[in-house]
Amino acid sequence: MKLSIIIVNYNVKHFLNQCIKSIENARKNIDLEIIVVDNNSIDDSVEMLKNVFPSIKLILNKKNVGFSKANNQAIKQAKGKYILLLNPDTIIQENTLTETINYFDNNINIGAIGVKMIDGNGKFLPESKRSLPTPSSAFYKIFGLSKMFPKSKKFSQYHLSYLDPDKINEIDVISGAFFMTKKEILDQIGMLDERFFMYGEDIDLSYRIQKIGYKNIYFPKTSIIHYKGESTKKTSVNYILMFYNAMMIFVKKHYSNKNAKPLVIMISFAIFFRAIISIIKQLIDKLAQPIIDAIIIFIGMYSLQKIWAKNYFLNQDYYSDIFLFYAVPIYILFWIIGISSQNGYKRPLQPSNTIKGVIVGSITMLIIYSLLPENLRFSRALIILGSVYTIISLTILRHLLNLSKIELFTTKKTQFKKIGIVAKQEEFERIKEIIETVHPKIKFIRKINHKLKETYDLGNIEQIEEILKIHKLNEIIFSSKDINANEIIEYMERIPKDISIKIAPSESTFIIGSNSIHTQGDLYILKNDIKKQNFIKTFFKKYIDFFN
Repeated sequence: MKLSIIIVNYNVKHFLNQCIKSIENARKNIDLEIIVVDNNSIDDSVEMLKNVFPSIKLILNKKNVGFSKANNQAIKQAKGKYILLLNPDTIIQENTLTETINYFDNNINIGAIGVKMIDGNGKFLPESKRSLPTPSSAFYKIFGLSKMFPKSKKFSQYHLSYLDPDKINEIDVISGAFFMTKKEILDQIGMLDERFFMYGEDIDLSYRIQKIGYKNIYFPKTSIIHYKGESTKKTSVNYILMFYNAMMIFVKKHYSNKNAKPLVIMISFAIFFRAIISIIKQLIDKLAQPIIDAIIIFIGMYSLQKIWAKNYFLNQDYYSDIFLFYAVPIYILFWIIGISSQNGYKRPLQPSNTIKGVIVGSITMLIIYSLLPENLRFSRALIILGSVYTIISLTILRHLLNLSKIELFTTKKTQFKKIGIVAKQEEFERIKEIIETVHPKIKFIRKINHKLKETYDLGNIEQIEEILKIHKLNEIIFSSKDINANEIIEYMERIPKDISIKIAPSESTFIIGSNSIHTQGDLYILKNDIKKQNFIKTFFKKYIDFFN
């Protein structure tokens, strides 16, 4: 057997489906096997594999044993001359397997191959090519010098960004998202080090391959899409601890005490520094809007109590400081909690949820107010007036902040989406039906021709720049049935990065976007498919995601 492709899956059913379909399109005449190791997924991944891909070898774990151990389970059963470790959230091109295998066959000193990777919006992923961690490269990365001077050989050592991303180069580290090597090499140096639960195992394996005299090659003659599931969580404390702990394991394993000490100190500092920044950022992210709301409400309540006292009691100083500094903050707390209970702080912010939250807070306050003793009742009228003011002021505030285009305050709405679907007529109708079923408020869904000119469309895909400019589309969907992965990747790299890009697998009930791995709202999926996942599974999946 020529090739064994190993995929470790954990709760990414739809991405796994699309990944395997891309392998089937790329296998051609290659004698290969696909081995999927499932780390106790709760999203019906196993059922999908058994129903859609019954010929795949499946290894089922009763718990999440980590990336390294799961891969090793499959390597022990693999029969191929070559081993490809592949992430489930990837799509390979039709020529990926043939190109990489041919390069291996024609270069006997090659130990491992990695390819050019782009994310779900067509952006080049710098981890496609990396060097080994050293004190200097770690310092330059931690303090941002590598980003400031991307073409400097000195400062951009970590991601080797000074190297042309479209030229073959020898590198140190092959990414675990696409890691092709020989079975005989793994038999010689051993499999993945299971001390690396997640992250770092690819660095360790790359280094061990180099140590026995083989070269690791960055091979951009073919590309893959890597949706990069952990990308939006890279600022989480959990990610920081896992990533830098993996670096610590690698350094202590391979470097002498003399060389390891500076790196251990540097990594320890990085953990502390990045964790503090992460905590501060999360606090700002969660508290910025409530704090702004509280300030706006307090200012309004101060004015309202003066106006009400002057007109009703003929004395603008009728209310004591106790009302302003004790009662008003309690009112504000009820409104903030009410807004939160109605998902008013869930992004993207929705003014309608804010209004419902204020009403909930006000009703709760009025009920409690009626139960209080007379000496603790300040004014029912001010609660009602304050509610009206809060609704009006926060709704206006939401719209003003939305105009700032700052992501933290955006109030994007699904119905404003303008979608172009690159597909033939039959697939266009199928994809359009999925979107309209899931999001009936989306009104602008038009076809972009792949090759042949047809009627009632926006134009040809070769005119994509003009189509986006004239029709102001903000989302493009590619039909993988009508357009192969090679072409999809080519067009993705031409589309501006602020345009959302999705791919619709053939014969599927779902459409995947670059953020679908994190945000269900970015995943178009028919309800009959959703119902297959029961409530308990969904609850625990959200629970797991929350703590990651």
